[in-house]
Amino acid sequence: MAHSDGITKPKTRRSKRFLETREPKLLENVKNAMIMKGGNSSQTVTQALKDIYSLKKPSAVLYKKKNITRPFEDSTSLEFFSKKSDCSLFLFGSHNKKRPNNLIFGRLFDFHVLDMIELGVEKFISLSEFKISKCPEGTKPMLVFAGEAFEIDNELKRLKSLLIDFFRGPTVPAVRLAGLEHVLHFTAVDGKIYLRSYRCLLKKSGCRTPRIELEEIGPSLDLVLRRTHLASDDLYKLAHKQPKALKPKKKKNISHDAFGTKFGRVHMQKQDLSKLQTRKMKGLKKRKREVVVEEEQSSEPKVAKTEN
Repeated sequence: MAHSDGITKPKTRRSKRFLETREPKLLENVKNAMIMKGGNSSQTVTQALKDIYSLKKPSAVLYKKKNITRPFEDSTSLEFFSKKSDCSLFLFGSHNKKRPNNLIFGRLFDFHVLDMIELGVEKFISLSEFKISKCPEGTKPMLVFAGEAFEIDNELKRLKSLLIDFFRGPTVPAVRLAGLEHVLHFTAVDGKIYLRSYRCLLKKSGCRTPRIELEEIGPSLDLVLRRTHLASDDLYKLAHKQPKALKPKKKKNISHDAFGTKFGRVHMQKQDLSKLQTRKMKGLKKRKREVVVEEEQSSEPKVAKTEN
């Protein structure tokens, strides 16, 4: 590839195809995540990274080698790996005496760090400890967030948005009932975040709608919020900006209520209700005598009044 005035020009067809996959699109690809561990990591952190990678597959890249970096102090290495692997999400695991069993969830905008939230693992149960059948790889999960803290606290609001970005999976036009297998449940209570993973079982209920049971399949994590690095409001708004081509065109005289019901307004000319044809009833018909009297009254000549 040739570089001139900051513009990369391809020399071969292969490099041209590569640049076409990286160029901006109206409908972006599925967000990939890179999962890596720092210079020091415990067995808990390593296994947690592997389990989260298994939930995120195939839209994830797992780095097995150690990366000696500190994201909150210097994020240049994360931005470099992000550009190299075309990932806009990352999960970084580390362990030290001051912050044991550390997980950092983050996302990038234009290959620069947008948000980073540090979570500490207090309790962890891995996938392998649940001796039951698991969901197939690549299953799109249903995300459930419980707790008022996700709606009140600004940091937990941003964490909720980050977790949705991380685990949402591909955008699909339709969903079949049998495909709703995997549930990820996040609960915020007493300053802690509980992550649980369930498999959805459809049982017979005697009617058309099946009875639903949840079976925990792991992993299970008890997390506590530590440090945060949040984007400014202006940068956050810029990151959510959509191109004009994706914005739906406003249709005139059409509105929707809070329940999604569609209403249309029809413009008509002014109606003359006196000419409106109504249902004829025998009881309202005029008799012949009344018709004759009315005709006689209308036929009498009008006499002009004179003043004496």
